[in-house]
Amino acid sequence: MGMLENKLPENVIFTSVDDVINLAKEYSIWYLLFATACCGIELMQTGASRYDVDRFGMIPRSSPRQSDLMIVAGTITHKMASRVKRLYEQMPNPKYVIAMGSCSSSGGPFSKFAYSVLNGIDKYIPVDVYVPGCPPRPEALINGVMLLRTRMRQERTLVVESPLLTA
Repeated sequence: MGMLENKLPENVIFTSVDDVINLAKEYSIWYLLFATACCGIELMQTGASRYDVDRFGMIPRSSPRQSDLMIVAGTITHKMASRVKRLYEQMPNPKYVIAMGSCSSSGGPFSKFAYSVLNGIDKYIPVDVYVPGCPPRPEALINGVMLLRTRMRQERTLVVESPLLTA
């Protein structure tokens, strides 16, 4: 008989490889900033000592090759859109995008009167989370990051398809 008769030892945990990988991704988000205008100021405040996104495992990176999250904040012009797309393409998979503010989400107040402003960055790169506001408060950005972390937790990395099921 022994240990397996009634219970397992306390230090035994049953989980899947996907859950371990998602836990690592969720608590070590390395983000790349593409910030312009007033949203950039709120974005800087989010990383400062009062809101401190480092406590969530978020570390800013200056290279897209080391980042898995791009935060696009502020007004994006048509000339800048190709640069944003190039940075996105240089990021390794899996990669995520947060569009922060109404300018990066839909062009904001400038899109009606300025021909050079892009009506949303989602025309060039896929966006995972939209953070509304003009400019959004740091609490709203943190809420968007928490939403992204929830989505990361639910992803399946190791999908094994059985040949018997795909007939």
